[in-house]
Amino acid sequence: MTPTAVIPTTEIPDLEEYRARARAWLSGNLARREGPPARRSLHHYDASQKPADRALQRKLYEAGYAGISWPAEYGGQGLPDAYEAAFNDEAEPYVTPNFGPLIITTYGVNVPTILAHGQPELLRELIPQVLAGDALFCQMFSEPTGGSDLAGARTRATRDGDQWVINGQKTWSTFAHHADWGLCLARTNWDVPKHRGLTWFAIPTSLSGVDIRQIRQLDQTDGFCEVFLDDVAVPDLYRIGDVDGGWTVTQTMLVVERGAGRTGVSTAIEPAGPLAADLVEAARDAGHLGDPVVRQKLARAHVIDYVGRAVTRRIALAGTAHGFNPGLAAYGKLFAGTYNPVRARLGVEVGASGAMTWDPADSEGPDLSNAYLNGRIQSIAGGTNEMQRNGIGERILGMPREVSLDTKKPYSEVLRDANNWATSPR
Repeated sequence: MTPTAVIPTTEIPDLEEYRARARAWLSGNLARREGPPARRSLHHYDASQKPADRALQRKLYEAGYAGISWPAEYGGQGLPDAYEAAFNDEAEPYVTPNFGPLIITTYGVNVPTILAHGQPELLRELIPQVLAGDALFCQMFSEPTGGSDLAGARTRATRDGDQWVINGQKTWSTFAHHADWGLCLARTNWDVPKHRGLTWFAIPTSLSGVDIRQIRQLDQTDGFCEVFLDDVAVPDLYRIGDVDGGWTVTQTMLVVERGAGRTGVSTAIEPAGPLAADLVEAARDAGHLGDPVVRQKLARAHVIDYVGRAVTRRIALAGTAHGFNPGLAAYGKLFAGTYNPVRARLGVEVGASGAMTWDPADSEGPDLSNAYLNGRIQSIAGGTNEMQRNGIGERILGMPREVSLDTKKPYSEVLRDANNWATSPR
């Protein structure tokens, strides 16, 4: 059943009046949080809170404060981005829904991509459910054989009348075991070059043939998953974008994922704010807060944090003003891939032995150690640093494209040649 919400008006309200109404509603309907915002990471998500968070998301939706800048015809409010930014500013001190990483994959990446390419009938059915918290999305993108070659997907989708039958395997699908839907890239044509034979599908995770298995990692988290798809039948209505036109959809997703399509971003210049709170606490616990070398490390971490937020904000505003550009979006991804490891190392240097040992009852005790273990994720996941540099060089700086030997060959021939090379005697 499609949830109901406040019906958007055709008139755009005064921004300051809107902000004042939002402030009053928040004060009367949401609890003020104590301390910093809840963390939306693999390590800090409490799945037992998901029903309460769904109810809270529905409350926002029914009051007209979800999908503020999303199209009104699909359940959003259809207001300019500045109104979403204003609401986000006012909501910052309050407890808001926390679905862990699914907040990003649903509202920040997958569904904006679906809005750009989905069929209107699907959008009318699905988007209100998303805004009400009833449809959370994971990504079914990477594959065991593909690595950073996203266009090399081998998951197969075969048309059968008015539906598609999908077979294959995905990996590193964050929080797939908590998701209601997955956005899945599949190959629908093997006889054209690899970028031209791909199609995206929205797949309910409850469908027969969807098998989700969690992956236990070195840091003892299991939020990443493998997804096995065995004769999964989905209606053509769930197809996102044109048949064999999936690379266009992929470009939209990558741009949005890297920040250039982000909504609700304030145009105000963000103040520098206090020094990195986690490292200051670690230095204090280690008794090194007055050490001048440690203080330099705190300052460097603070600069990385501030510049990272500024880069993300600038990319988002530029994307809103000038349209999507994968090369522009690559700057944010490259920054994270370059400086996350630096920031993580500073944490263990400042925390000293306290960064590596902790009381088991301290839920935040492993944070610095986990950050160090996972510091290089962004230099690989979602496209390596080298790929980001290629994108910037080719799409922003106008440099010649890197030579590729397989982009013009039918993908079936690429796989045949690779198999022949792998099995030939040497």
